[in-house]
Amino acid sequence: MPTDTSPSSLTAFADSRRIATGTRDEVIAQLRRRSDASPVFVFDDVTGEPLDLDLRDSATAVGKPVTEEPAARAVGRPKLGVVAREVTLLPRHWDWLNRQPGGASVALRKLVEDARRVNAERDTVRASREAAYRFMSAIAGHSPGFEEASRALFAGEQERFESLVASWPDDVRTHLHKLADAAWSVA
Repeated sequence: MPTDTSPSSLTAFADSRRIATGTRDEVIAQLRRRSDASPVFVFDDVTGEPLDLDLRDSATAVGKPVTEEPAARAVGRPKLGVVAREVTLLPRHWDWLNRQPGGASVALRKLVEDARRVNAERDTVRASREAAYRFMSAIAGHSPGFEEASRALFAGEQERFESLVASWPDDVRTHLHKLADAAWSVA
């Protein structure tokens, strides 16, 4: 998932043909100009998630309601990006955390940062496989070889995966390769 504040990239398909790509606003504008009434499927280019965009002219570009209620004051230090959430641990875990320099919060942040650093490559491979699977199950779940291609994707068998999706429509295959690009690293 993107961690920055840059606009995410989306790709839209009609049937198995790519018809729009770009930021959310760009894709909405491209889709509003279409004269074809065929169903459109829009996907997040990072997560592979299918999205539901409101294409009515009266809708705002980001799909949010015009009137929003002010957000309640958040617990934590919102200006620093610190958000308070509940964590459930056993008493021995709390005891250990509280004995650490800086207390439980500092110790948890250090543990999370260490785990992120150590598992970064594995997390990237997993995220890429999941994004590719989300996309392919939504748009190509009926395609020949889908189940075997899914197995090959999660097994990290790139050559087998490539041969199984070779007969799929070009635009679908191209986008699937883009999403699965990082899925083949050794984890």
